Amino acid sequence: MTESDPRPLNIICLATYFKGGDFIRECKRLGCQVVLITREKMLQEDWPRDCIDQLMAVPNDADALLFIDLVAFLARERKPDRVIALEEFDVMTAGLIREHFCLPGMNSSTARTFRDKLRMAEAAKAAGVVVPDFVPLTNPADILEFIERVPPPWILKPRADVSAIGIRKVENADDVWRIFEELNERDSLRERASYYLLAQFINGEVFHVDSIVNNGRVAFAGANRYGRPPLEVAHYGGTYISRTIAHGSADEKKLFEINRKLIKGLGLERGAAHVEFIKSDADGQFYFLEVAARVGGAYIAEVLEAASGLNLWREWAKIEVADARERGRRQEQSAGAEEKSNGKGGIESDQKPGRKGSFSNKLKQSRKEYAGIVLSLAKQGDPDTSAYDDSEIVYRVKKLHHAGLIVRSKKLVRVEELLAKYATRFVEDFEAVLPPLERAE
Repeated sequence: MTESDPRPLNIICLATYFKGGDFIRECKRLGCQVVLITREKMLQEDWPRDCIDQLMAVPNDADALLFIDLVAFLARERKPDRVIALEEFDVMTAGLIREHFCLPGMNSSTARTFRDKLRMAEAAKAAGVVVPDFVPLTNPADILEFIERVPPPWILKPRADVSAIGIRKVENADDVWRIFEELNERDSLRERASYYLLAQFINGEVFHVDSIVNNGRVAFAGANRYGRPPLEVAHYGGTYISRTIAHGSADEKKLFEINRKLIKGLGLERGAAHVEFIKSDADGQFYFLEVAARVGGAYIAEVLEAASGLNLWREWAKIEVADARERGRRQEQSAGAEEKSNGKGGIESDQKPGRKGSFSNKLKQSRKEYAGIVLSLAKQGDPDTSAYDDSEIVYRVKKLHHAGLIVRSKKLVRVEELLAKYATRFVEDFEAVLPPLERAE
């Protein structure tokens, strides 16, 4: 919004799944008009409807062309200022929409780097980040060279799915060739072998770094360690745990260093990032696993907010709105300067050279404590966690067939103690196990 253009910024949010309520709330608090486009299956979720000016749903199988057409329809009345993907499945679609309407933000080429596991591995490697050895499941000669050089087991990954969906461990070469043939016989062309890669399996602890990025720089980052690798939880069930790692530790410093290098190398200019690393038991190095241009799922944002006082969704919204307003101000200033040309071809302007936005490149934390989450599928539809009554509990998950608690303390050892105790109790009180998904539903 500028003095000559009093209309509020028009922010269009895409959400294939129920995510990003705080982003929407913050945009509305900042005076924006908010449009949410979701899928029909998500229409009845508990969206912050009082903060949404227009809520629209596309068919569950809608492709990017339908999203583009819908945005074009909306633009007849009100042109968009920003298109934001609140969920990983919408990152590519948002990039294509931005390109079509020449809007600021990540284009589809950069977005593909954050969605394609092969492309992100190549990009991370080019950025100087250590990556487990890998090969695309395309050329038999390349696959043979890989399995002869890299000892089993290996990890088979679909290039486009999220989290641990579709990932499996392969124990021997015969299974590799069997899977290769089976994939190439699938009816769906997008499920054939070239849409997979085979990667070196590394034993170790898995960490994640979650960031807010502005002007290509990390404005805030938090480092956490999973209790068990997400792949193990996805395949065998059990309790999911994530908790802050020791502030100022060698691991935290190294993870932040690698994260900065990765964000710069992958070209993320503005937004949120979730990166996973594994610390090898064999050599102690951190290896890159995957990256997403989004806020981490499984209540990671709530854990980081408990520890730091910063809400990733709200900070991301502030950055987007500040950047949009700064761009509008510069455009208005440029137009005014042209009108006031001094007649010598010069432009009069009070714009400071190199200014890239009014939002600070570093975010201040209101606290620097420790937090963690214990989360499990539950046998009960609405599990009762009231028997868990420690004073450190700051958040109780309210989700159908899920039990979860977030704890906060000034002492890491207390967080670890509570999470370990709750994980044991959850097995008796709540735990349910479902077979792993091969593809997203």
